[in-house]
Amino acid sequence: MGFLHQVAAALQYISQNPAEFWGEVQTQLQLSGYALAIAIAVAFPLGVLASRSRLVSLYSVNLVGVARAIPSIALLFLVFPLLGGGFQPAVVALAVLATPPILINTNVAFREVDPAVREAAEGMGMSVLQVLWRVEFPLALPVILAGLRTATVEVIASATLATFIGGGGLGDYITEGLDTIDVQLILVGALPVAVLTLLAEVILGGIERTIRQPA
Repeated sequence: MGFLHQVAAALQYISQNPAEFWGEVQTQLQLSGYALAIAIAVAFPLGVLASRSRLVSLYSVNLVGVARAIPSIALLFLVFPLLGGGFQPAVVALAVLATPPILINTNVAFREVDPAVREAAEGMGMSVLQVLWRVEFPLALPVILAGLRTATVEVIASATLATFIGGGGLGDYITEGLDTIDVQLILVGALPVAVLTLLAEVILGGIERTIRQPA
């Protein structure tokens, strides 16, 4: 009952401070959304290029593998001396965190496309870009989405750490709650993050399963 009482108190706090709460939720979503957009813009073309070049694949996959091995909190603190604190540096750090699963899955997805399918499309007179977008991309999409799902869940959860470099978001509630030993305030930040990550997992997982189903 103690925990349920704390949850009820957290929900009451949210109902009494809606503007403040939804402002932090918006910041959390902006941090995650901008970071994912940057990661996709970088990782997707690089992943396609890596699928066609062993050299690019070797260096890019190894590089993002190093980035993936760095804990989220350490990554934020590494960015801080270079870019300072605030919203934008936090977005950069989260984008670095989101890049590896998208790049790796894009690389794998395009490598798994049957070369015979590509050759058949080229034999029909399609250009390289037409083959890429009209033939290879639809076949590779389920695996790419799996990487995007992983990146999205990781970024939404890790965005709470942006508070440590002044990035804002729901992590502000968690850190304030930890400082004051206020479980209610910790839950005000933690519960919405759990809901957001679960929603992202369910929605993107559902899209991925739908695409994988044969027509």
